[in-house]
Amino acid sequence: MLTYQRGAQLDALGDPSRRAILGRLLNGPQPVGELARAFPISRPAVSQHLRILKQAQLVIDQPAGNRRLYELNPGGVKALRNYFDRFWAHAATAEDD
Repeated sequence: MLTYQRGAQLDALGDPSRRAILGRLLNGPQPVGELARAFPISRPAVSQHLRILKQAQLVIDQPAGNRRLYELNPGGVKALRNYFDRFWAHAATAEDD
């Protein structure tokens, strides 16, 4: 993954609302309106957060009738996990010293 993309993912995770949206998407695909009902922010604000998460390749969307369903992007989440796994491996090795 490009370094820029990894930076975009880390920046996206820096916002608590975006982390909460990702947590809600663990339950499966959801439209913006359903996501917005779970938060004390406006629907346009949720849409903006989803746009940032999509640009960071952490979510994808698909048309479903007259709305779009958002879901976690397995490839983007896997790339982020691989990035953090490097730090975990380093920390585990350091503990053994």
